[in-house]
Amino acid sequence: MGKRNVTVVGLQWGDEGKGKVVDALAGTCRYVVRFCGGANAGHSVMIGDQKYAMHLIPCGVFSPGVVNVIGNGVVFDPAVAIEELDGLAKRGVAVGPDTLRISSAAHVVMPYHRRHDELAEAQLGRAKIGTTARGIGPCYADKATRSTAIRVGDLIDETVLRDKIAPIVALKNKVFAALYGAAPMDAAAMADEYVAHGRRLAPMIGNTGAMLRRAIAEGQRILFEGGQGTMLDIDHGTYPFVTSSSVSACGVPAGAGVPPGAVGQVVGVIKAYTSRIGAGPFPTEQDNDIGARLRERGNEYGTTTGRPRRCGWFDAFAVGYAASLSGVDVLALSLLDVLSGLEEVKICTGYRVDGTVLADYDPAVLGKAEGIYETLPGWAEEIADCRKLRDLPREARAYVRRIEELLGRPVGFISVGSERTASIIPMRAIEGLR
Repeated sequence: MGKRNVTVVGLQWGDEGKGKVVDALAGTCRYVVRFCGGANAGHSVMIGDQKYAMHLIPCGVFSPGVVNVIGNGVVFDPAVAIEELDGLAKRGVAVGPDTLRISSAAHVVMPYHRRHDELAEAQLGRAKIGTTARGIGPCYADKATRSTAIRVGDLIDETVLRDKIAPIVALKNKVFAALYGAAPMDAAAMADEYVAHGRRLAPMIGNTGAMLRRAIAEGQRILFEGGQGTMLDIDHGTYPFVTSSSVSACGVPAGAGVPPGAVGQVVGVIKAYTSRIGAGPFPTEQDNDIGARLRERGNEYGTTTGRPRRCGWFDAFAVGYAASLSGVDVLALSLLDVLSGLEEVKICTGYRVDGTVLADYDPAVLGKAEGIYETLPGWAEEIADCRKLRDLPREARAYVRRIEELLGRPVGFISVGSERTASIIPMRAIEGLR
């Protein structure tokens, strides 16, 4: 097993550019596996002038010979998946049972989960979490409740599915009416819809954990594709402003059904600045002209929701914490080109809370944290055409080196533009990454 496999995770609040990194590495692997999250995770890949925005289907679909897997740790929305599959087919990317496998043990996002998300967020008002309203949290809650859960394997047994949906919808209707005054949902119509989804997806559904464990025993290479970012992890992120699953490398074994040693080499993806979407603490946020500039140059609008992202300086203190949590071996730095044109760039190297410098990163105190910054010279040149490290302006190279020094890990991949080939892979990248 060793370092043969590779795990790609985000080290910030999501939207780090994981899709491009997964796409770059997928061709070296036999399997690409989503192990967490659901349709709230948006990964984008640019191939030529074509942009592909993926939410559930792994980014390995663009690499020939790769088997893409949606693991048991994902909450699976069949309607979204079918919409993605149909959209890919219309653009010439055929995906079928030979290239996509869906875990029968993954839990299904149902219409009442999305309804719950919308109703609960609306009632919270200014105290809302900032959910994508895709039903992710309510689906994970039902997974833990068990008696109100539906799994992907249920979709292919019409009798079982109808027998499960009827009492669950009856219960949800009572709860939603009592709490929110909501109109009832039609259980029979819902069952008809999801029976049809099951028939469509049945050839792709199976025991993916067993398949992956066999692949490991045979020495085949697997890439585990994370969703969201570590600072949104349910246990280790900025709770409660987090997602509902384990999105760091710690979530791979449980979310894919593989042993811990299968995680392999860990690639931590970071963008050259910081962004987050929705509510929650953000110590390096720049709610000013700098933040607005980063947002516009970086096109910082949610892949899933279209909402504008909050933007700020790179936070090495937070990323260092996230990298240590996942045992990151090598960094992938994205959107370096967004910083072009700034006279100076800043890196947050630590926090003060009530005048005291923190020794360790603690997500629980971020609401009171004040960033401590280093200031570096910026660069005027546009860098989208750079393909080697030496092509970058001296100041940009110094910025990359300083990130490496602060995080104690090499940068093995630098993205300088949205297009698939707009990347730099430094000679000092860890052997075996590609």
